[in-house]
Amino acid sequence: MTKNVSHIIAGFFLAVLFSCQSHDQSQLSTYKIKSTNFEDVLEISGIAEPIQTTSIGCPREADGLITFIVEDGVYVNEGDVVCILEDSNLKKRYDEAVVNLETAKAELNKTRADLDLRYALLEAQVKNNAAQTDISNLDSLQLQYSTKNQQTIKRLELSQVAIEKAKLQKKLRSLAIINQSELKKTEFQIQRLTAEIQSSKEQLDGLVIKSPKKGIVTRAMHYSGRKVQEGDNLWYGMSMINIPDLSKMKIIITASEGNYKRISENDLVEYSFDAMPQNKAWGKILKKSPVGQPIKENSKVKLFEIEATVDSARIMPGPGLSANCKVILKRVKDTIVIPQIAIFEQDSMQVVYVKNGGKFEMRQVAIGTSSLKSAIVVAGLKVGEEISFVKPGTSLIEKKTVLPKKKMKKQKAKS
Repeated sequence: MTKNVSHIIAGFFLAVLFSCQSHDQSQLSTYKIKSTNFEDVLEISGIAEPIQTTSIGCPREADGLITFIVEDGVYVNEGDVVCILEDSNLKKRYDEAVVNLETAKAELNKTRADLDLRYALLEAQVKNNAAQTDISNLDSLQLQYSTKNQQTIKRLELSQVAIEKAKLQKKLRSLAIINQSELKKTEFQIQRLTAEIQSSKEQLDGLVIKSPKKGIVTRAMHYSGRKVQEGDNLWYGMSMINIPDLSKMKIIITASEGNYKRISENDLVEYSFDAMPQNKAWGKILKKSPVGQPIKENSKVKLFEIEATVDSARIMPGPGLSANCKVILKRVKDTIVIPQIAIFEQDSMQVVYVKNGGKFEMRQVAIGTSSLKSAIVVAGLKVGEEISFVKPGTSLIEKKTVLPKKKMKKQKAKS
């Protein structure tokens, strides 16, 4: 008796369970077919960067410390001071050149005075010789009354005076040339020192760096990996300040190898920004880096850089702003699109379950372009029909429809 009751109870529960399952199967979630746009979209992140940036670097031949630099984000006008450097070696070279110039000028004055004195003494000797010549010429008038020996001596004295006169005149001409040469030498030295001072002064003035244009300032990266700051030592070629052109921006995308392969040049991109929820922008993929960079040393996993344009925007994003990039890999207008979860494999066929009253029809479909979420149905479905998101129970499937082989071949050839 007890055993019979147990069988009856078990049968009752099985009947209830089967009834519930049948009821649940009849209430399966469905999707109504409609004509819509198909989009194969890849969502990936990027960073906004300016297309053009004016970079201000350390001046030529400078090697100094930053004593002042403007803060990030400060708006400057053309001509505003953005950085001041201090170069002790350049300042020392300038001071030494100033001292040397003053010394050279004093030396020039001393040389000119010494040469003038020597020239005056030599001129005095010439005049003295001329007086002696005149005296000797007067004495020569009395030679006719002198003895032969006295006449010979007088003639020799006259010759000696004439020789001395020639020597003095030659020395006078040579001294004039020497004086001019010595003065030119000192003058050239003064010119060289003057040019050196002017050059050093220009270099010192160049240590006060002014903005060549108006814009928002960003500090450049230091070789240590941080942004430059006061007290840093800089030399020629190192960048200090960047002033981006905010009117033209681009988006730099860093993609994994899988995403990189899916993206093509000229793919359309739609941008949104977490920091600017109301802002939208549009562009396209401009170029793809041919070489990836390992995520870390000796890693086989690589990241690839992709550059995208910003052709239009409600508000142009600022540099460094994170962007959510919606890359349109494929877009087809006015077609039948169904979710991937509604497509099932059955006997090497792709099928869907079309609702027909309280029952379902298993129907073969031809799938065209697809994405991870959805697919285009090129044959087998019509607008207005409903398909199930889950596979119905066997008792609910009342019909099976297979597409003609010719039609399947034709659709595969098109796709």
